[in-house]
Amino acid sequence: MDDELRERIEREAEKHALLNAVKHDSDADVGAIMGPLMGENPDFRQHGGEIPGLIGPVVAEVNRLSAGEKRDRLEDLAPEELAEMEAEEEADESLLPDLPNVEEYDEVRMRAAPNPNGPWHLGHARMPAVIGTYKEMYDGSFIVRFDDTDPETKRPDLTAYDAILDDIDYLGFEPDDVIRASDRVETYYDYARELIEMGGAYTCSCSGEAFSNLKNDGKPCPHRDKDPETTREEFEDMVEGEYSSGEMVLRVKTDIEHKNPALRDWVAFRMIDTPHPREEAADYRAWPMLDFQSGVDDHLTGVTHIIRGIDLQDSAKRQQFVYDYFGWDYPEVVHWGHVQVDAYDVKMSTSSIKELIDAGEVEGWDDPRVPTIKSLRRRGIRGQAIVGAMVGLGTSTSNVDLSMSTVYANNRDLVDDETDRYFLVRDGEGFAVEGGPDSAHPPLHPSFEERGTRDIPVGDSVLLESGDVPAEGERVWLKGFGAVRREGDSLVATGDDLDVVREGDVAVIHWAPTDGVPVRMRTMDGDVTGVAEPDFGDVPEDELVQFERVGFVRVDDRGDDETVVYFAHK
Repeated sequence: MDDELRERIEREAEKHALLNAVKHDSDADVGAIMGPLMGENPDFRQHGGEIPGLIGPVVAEVNRLSAGEKRDRLEDLAPEELAEMEAEEEADESLLPDLPNVEEYDEVRMRAAPNPNGPWHLGHARMPAVIGTYKEMYDGSFIVRFDDTDPETKRPDLTAYDAILDDIDYLGFEPDDVIRASDRVETYYDYARELIEMGGAYTCSCSGEAFSNLKNDGKPCPHRDKDPETTREEFEDMVEGEYSSGEMVLRVKTDIEHKNPALRDWVAFRMIDTPHPREEAADYRAWPMLDFQSGVDDHLTGVTHIIRGIDLQDSAKRQQFVYDYFGWDYPEVVHWGHVQVDAYDVKMSTSSIKELIDAGEVEGWDDPRVPTIKSLRRRGIRGQAIVGAMVGLGTSTSNVDLSMSTVYANNRDLVDDETDRYFLVRDGEGFAVEGGPDSAHPPLHPSFEERGTRDIPVGDSVLLESGDVPAEGERVWLKGFGAVRREGDSLVATGDDLDVVREGDVAVIHWAPTDGVPVRMRTMDGDVTGVAEPDFGDVPEDELVQFERVGFVRVDDRGDDETVVYFAHK
């Protein structure tokens, strides 16, 4: 490495150390700035082995400055980047817009209303992430209401209730109240009876096709003007299960000539022959439609603000008719667009994922190939990383794209300092080693010397990844061991010092002894096998580590023949 390059590295290191210190209002950290430094200066990467030692004194010098001096120095070195960082910080403080008319409410109360027809995919995380964040912003309440009143087309999965609550806990939030709509059917009946007495609902035995034709023509159903007593009697017959599916419905009387046909005399209750899977609700046959059930529950639980998809704008308009009958004030509504997630070949759909599981094409809801919260959790992604990415999308009415790179970057910030380093060689090639030390002792973490080192015995031979194998006569630097030259099937220690790396003549690579720990790494693209250094065998299950030059992984299972890890990200 020549003096010009050395000075450039030190200058860039000072800038990134100052950015790191000012951003976090703390001392800079060598490990924290290595990623941005290398990312912005890819030509530094060939000197990766020596850069931590080179920039360490620079970081120490930055840390001697006061907070004011750090900012002043950064303004001299990189005024545009300082301004951009401060603008981002200001924006970060208000990533979510203020909720409408919050000053009119004593307490902000919001609800997530999942349908428990299966575990959550990644898109489902957006609602609790945003509601939970609003709860913290306003010191409000977060209600989870399971909208499980459709035992047929969106049939509840009995395991999903606890699975969803577990996902919410993983994301870092605790609901103030948990409600199951299927426990509240009698309440919905009571409000339906009141609506009937008001003349706001009527029973209808028209076929779906017949009513659709009348509705689209703006003509009233022949049952619309029946007296409340007859409607009440027929509704009680519905409650008693006297009708079969499709024979009778209860409709909310709206405006049969409304410009939007979807709002004309919509169905509030229907008959469903399929029993609910919950034993407590298995005897009911007359079930409320979502717009009726949800509207009543939002009022009774004091919900002040609702977030729902832009495609559900008609729900608020339907429910407004019910609210008008009862004289209730409708909650504030925020509509947002759908979220799409990149990086997956599997469709982000509960039913689609379930079909793949049932067909044996994926192994379960936590298979690394499926876009589910359980999958990310098993891979070692922190819930906080997902929340940060979801909140960053805001509440735009436009459809938004979530880049998994954002989730990974958030997670990297959370776990980098605490994850020890190890070597994993994937499908390696073996070489005998001649000369040099009997073992290598690289640090457990390059930024925390106090954690100590690993002991990697060289033995008779080592494994190199195929892409790292040097050509005949070429040298490489085995990280933690030293420089070797390839001579046939052997790697011969050369005794060169670190200057050969600093000067860019020799690449730094990782390696492992051939008798190391067999590893199966489960990834989004399938399983990868390899061998890790022996000390990795002492890492407990559920621990997150970083395989150097490979990425972060979570230790999943210590089997007799191999250790299974789940790949998180680079």
